[in-house]
Amino acid sequence: MKALLQRVSKASVSVDGEVVGQIGRGLIVFLGISREDTARDAQYLAEKTVNLRIFSDSEGRFNLSVRDTWGDLLVVSQFTLLADTKKGRRPSFTEAAPPEQADALFEQFLEFLRSSGLRVESGRFGQHMLVEIHNDGPVTILLDSKEKYPEA
Repeated sequence: MKALLQRVSKASVSVDGEVVGQIGRGLIVFLGISREDTARDAQYLAEKTVNLRIFSDSEGRFNLSVRDTWGDLLVVSQFTLLADTKKGRRPSFTEAAPPEQADALFEQFLEFLRSSGLRVESGRFGQHMLVEIHNDGPVTILLDSKEKYPEA
């Protein structure tokens, strides 16, 4: 499972012209789910997401997490994070989980985030979405659950 985090001053996601999720200061999380992922991957990445210290303290150092700042979280499913571009010019997505599996793990990830007590919004799984991001910094971090659990 991969999560691309962007620190934002605000962000929103729309489907068919309707805003379905929006946040103020916090993190937007693009989540890619592979065939091999389990609830353990979702829990690991959720905990890492809420505790990763990528917000500045009073001295301008990355010492605060989204939990410390009571920031918001906006989660958007993005299977393209699993793109394999090793061959040719068209990416392959064979490692991406099938929709039923990915949707279930996406919902588990959301629940793990919600258990932190933070405000969590999301896009709509499997839909074409327009995402508006005001990246703060810019700060963009890629997390991969396989770095913690390489055998999984």
